[in-house]
Amino acid sequence: MLQFYLNNQLVRTQQPAGSTLLDFVRYDQHLKGTKIGCREGDCGACTVLVGELDASGEAVRYQSMTSCLTPLGNAHGKHVVTVEGINQARGSLTPVQQAIVREGGSQCGFCTVGFVMSLTGHALSSQPSTEASVLASIDGNICRCTGYKSLERAAAHLQEQLQQRPATESLPWLAEQGFVPQYFADMPGKLQALHGATTAAAAGGSETTAPLPAAATSLDAPAAARARILGGGTDLLVQQPEKIRATDVKLVYDQHALRGIRREGNTITLGAATTAQQLLESEVMLAVMPQLPRFLKLVSSTPIRQMGTVAGNFINASPIGDLTILFLALGADVELVNATDHRRWLPLAELYAGYKQLTKTADEQVTTIRFPAPAPTDAFNFEKVSKRTHLDIASVNTAAWLRVENGLIQGARLSAGGVGPTPLLLRQTAAALVGRPVSVETLRQAQQTAQQEISPISDVRGTEQYKRLLLHQLLEAHFVETGLLLEEQL
Repeated sequence: MLQFYLNNQLVRTQQPAGSTLLDFVRYDQHLKGTKIGCREGDCGACTVLVGELDASGEAVRYQSMTSCLTPLGNAHGKHVVTVEGINQARGSLTPVQQAIVREGGSQCGFCTVGFVMSLTGHALSSQPSTEASVLASIDGNICRCTGYKSLERAAAHLQEQLQQRPATESLPWLAEQGFVPQYFADMPGKLQALHGATTAAAAGGSETTAPLPAAATSLDAPAAARARILGGGTDLLVQQPEKIRATDVKLVYDQHALRGIRREGNTITLGAATTAQQLLESEVMLAVMPQLPRFLKLVSSTPIRQMGTVAGNFINASPIGDLTILFLALGADVELVNATDHRRWLPLAELYAGYKQLTKTADEQVTTIRFPAPAPTDAFNFEKVSKRTHLDIASVNTAAWLRVENGLIQGARLSAGGVGPTPLLLRQTAAALVGRPVSVETLRQAQQTAQQEISPISDVRGTEQYKRLLLHQLLEAHFVETGLLLEEQL
């Protein structure tokens, strides 16, 4: 049985763990403020807040999430907040709602709730409110009426108000100002009690808190073993929502052993359930890749980055998986563990056998990812072109790691997506760079080699010729963005 707080009410349900939080909120609990839009995580109309106890166990950390792609099981032990859970008594508006009304930020109103919840999540954040951060908080919300300027003004007004927010222990101030109801102050204790009861019951073998069933990792496993490992849900709940709902799942999103990022010597290791947002916020990652925020800004939206896991992106096996392309150029390996706890390491580039085909066995699960830490003098870059700059699937994406000493390229790794049936590590292209001077001539040779190494096809994201041209240009971008060549040299 799943247990969590929905607004100020403890709910217990035996609904399938692989069903969506959105359907539970609307159809089981009849809270219709959360809207059904795209069901793909694009529009943000279904945005809710999900809070979990932080590492101290004394405070709750809230994140905005698209409930259409949130597995219901991932709400277990947490605090889920819909718009009904932040509304004030007697119909008065919260400061977020007031700002939107004041600036005319709502017309048809369908998307408004999503914006309200995202901005409320920003107000609850422990990070300082800046012009950039308040706008980033609504980067997963789409409005088809306003043209966004009124919503941007509302966000700016909110940001001014939040300058008065205390840097620490801000919840009492937020409740006093009406951003959230007073019951939020009780939630850390309620979640502590819920976790304590769950632990005690599990120790006694209670049916209500028994662990979820173990799962195999292959979508193509025999029917008897077709329980699925489910992380953030941002891929599977788009592709196969009804099938996932009807299938036993093993949830890994909240397994702390599969989270975390650490550096040991020259190796960086992260758990398979680490999210894209945790990459973005990691001091370990930022120390070796200062440009990571710029790269990941091109990857989905804030709510999706807070849900999607790194290993989930790998195992989805999309030829244009953004995180896959990034980690291929980093030289990543993955650890695979099977049902008998046998462990083996495999280069990420060898995980893919063909389109949507993996070289791992049906009972193997990715548990750990590791890669060599780039040196401070190494050049690293990630590029992506899509029909929309943000919140879109790539037409072509590519990453490059280059080690240059005394004007010569001593090491290179290049990856590319959208130009073959699998995410590609361009080994021949990298070899064409190694040992050669940094020059336009060297770049041109690599561009020619890359054209021979790729096999794009024409589809809805572009023709074969267009994708070839994109990769040609993006290889130039790697050299320009890392400062190895000047744009006027090309």
